[in-house]
Amino acid sequence: MKHTLIIGIAIVSLSLTGCKKEVENPQTNTSFALSDSMLKTTSTATAEKQTVKNELSFYGKITADNNKLIDVYPLVGGNVIKVNVELGDYVKKGQVLATIKSTDVADFEKQSIDAKSDLLVAKNNLKVAQELFDGKLNSESDVLQAKAEVNKAQSQLSKIQETYKIYNIKAGSIYEVTAPISGFIIQKSINQDMLLRSDRSENIFDIAEISEVWAMANINEIDINKIKLGIDASVTTLSYPDKVFKGKVDKIFNVIDPETKAMQARIKLQNPGFLLKPDMNANIKLSYNENESMIAIPSNAIVFDKSKNFVMIFKDRHNIETRQVEVYRVVGDTTYISSGLKENEKVITNNQLFIYRALND
Repeated sequence: MKHTLIIGIAIVSLSLTGCKKEVENPQTNTSFALSDSMLKTTSTATAEKQTVKNELSFYGKITADNNKLIDVYPLVGGNVIKVNVELGDYVKKGQVLATIKSTDVADFEKQSIDAKSDLLVAKNNLKVAQELFDGKLNSESDVLQAKAEVNKAQSQLSKIQETYKIYNIKAGSIYEVTAPISGFIIQKSINQDMLLRSDRSENIFDIAEISEVWAMANINEIDINKIKLGIDASVTTLSYPDKVFKGKVDKIFNVIDPETKAMQARIKLQNPGFLLKPDMNANIKLSYNENESMIAIPSNAIVFDKSKNFVMIFKDRHNIETRQVEVYRVVGDTTYISSGLKENEKVITNNQLFIYRALND
């Protein structure tokens, strides 16, 4: 009985050991083959040796491109008769934003009337001087003097007319504030019936063209030495968590904010559809190269099971191997493998979970 018991325990022990080994190091299942329909939808990727990237995450904000942001100031004081736009409106260059009735404009109108009158008088004087000269009743210098007066009056009138164009002056002492560029109203500090002082120093509108915007990342002091111009950036927002905006660091502000204790780095982003708005909060990931190379595969090739990482090695439809790998780092869509995989081996990136279960359950 004792001998029988010992042998039985040994058999059970060997059986358990064999099962454990099979789970830890799965082998190729020669009886498994992909069907035609499964083969068509199964995709693979080749394991490649790549420079290892690291990724750092920062918080930041979306801002307008300062080169495409215009402050609009009233050129005269007066009473605001009408405001045609609201915060967030899109406006076109030359569009009337607000209308102001101003005594300053009335003074320009008087100057225009006086200038036209002076020009008319100067032309009449020139005509008389020319007739007298033709009749030998005065000298040529009198004619030249009269011509100079005409030129002076014409110059004064042209100056006033140019002022009219710049100020968008209309009849009735009306001044129209127009948009200098096309863009969005991102700041507004004017309302109907408001009285604007002529010495006002604050602008009444901010207009931003936001087909391109900036993402400003707050870099912690400990990470400053890792941030370089030209490194890749991925930006997401709470409004569009599944949409990734790609760009590169194009400016590093080499000063530390005394309040946040952070340095800022700027990322220029294309903004199709104007999805990104100034002052949006942003999650910013910056990636940079390290001084080593490693096998890299798409992250979706990894199958995580029983606290271990596996990949499905594809050789042909009849020859698929489950192999355990050691993951060094995951950076976005790329996973770096420290052991378990060789260069140029093919890993399954679609249907891999189904195939894994079929081979290992």
